[in-house]
Amino acid sequence: MDKSNHTAGATMEFLLLGFSDLLCLRALLFFIFLMVHLATLAGNLLILLAVTTEPSRPPMFFFLCQLSAIELCYTLVIVPKTLADLANPGGSTISFAGCAAQMHFFVALGGAECFLLAAMSYDRYVAICQPLHYTVMMSQAFCLQLAMLCCLGGFAVSLGLTVAVFRLPFCTSHHIDHFFCDVPALLHLACTKSYTSELPLLAACVLLLLLPFLLILTSYTCITVAVMQIRNSAGRGKAFSTCASHLAVTLLHYGCATFMYVRPKSSYSPGRDKMVSLVYTNITPLLYPLIYSLRNKEIKGAMRKLLRKRLAHPHWNTFSSKPAQFISQFMAQQP
Repeated sequence: MDKSNHTAGATMEFLLLGFSDLLCLRALLFFIFLMVHLATLAGNLLILLAVTTEPSRPPMFFFLCQLSAIELCYTLVIVPKTLADLANPGGSTISFAGCAAQMHFFVALGGAECFLLAAMSYDRYVAICQPLHYTVMMSQAFCLQLAMLCCLGGFAVSLGLTVAVFRLPFCTSHHIDHFFCDVPALLHLACTKSYTSELPLLAACVLLLLLPFLLILTSYTCITVAVMQIRNSAGRGKAFSTCASHLAVTLLHYGCATFMYVRPKSSYSPGRDKMVSLVYTNITPLLYPLIYSLRNKEIKGAMRKLLRKRLAHPHWNTFSSKPAQFISQFMAQQP
């Protein structure tokens, strides 16, 4: 075992197998991934531009802007490398340090998003249950502190998890049957049979998934109690509609993360894990801008203003008037 550990420590790269078993579909997968990636970048950038150009930005806008920025970085950590690997039919190598960096930033951004969703649920709680104190409790300074704590918390937990995972001996194989350096795939390669190797992941799940989820659950329990006391059905519907977008994003994010990481190492399945990973690294970042832009009146209003400004610009009218008019009309038709 000592000799194996020494050999594993001397090996400075992994081989990402990715989709090497789907050689005939590589061109199609590359095209689909590229289109989804470009649409994801465009959607999140549109929300960032719409929010930052608003003269008055409530706390919800501030958090949504941070969420879009996290989603942009989140996809850039995984998808460009995946697109490059699809051009290599035999798999792609990634250095030991590069694999550690990819896993660290992926977990850190995902963890920051978990904390941010909890902060956004608190924002909804204050807006609905404490409306008279909303501007005081959710001040700009407090929102900035919450945003910084979300990022620092995600990166701190991720750093500890990354160090713990990459201190394990990888002495059996260095072929990662995945398209990026995910935690379950790396734990599967570790040549240790004790359950102690899974403890860092369990601790990270408690800090990044369980605690924020309990905060979200507590916030929405208080919101539900407060809303049910509203006698007017229209008022109840309006109150619930302000939380619909956040609830949809929360269920998507926590559902995928719980399925992937809250389970023993023995249940690892490369094919199934790759399919689920495709959802939360490509599909959900694309759905988030759609959910917020179509379910949130304030965001739709900000997007309409942004599109009107672009339509009024002479260069925009020259090159892109028809697409912009179509998008503006589509947004105006949404309820």
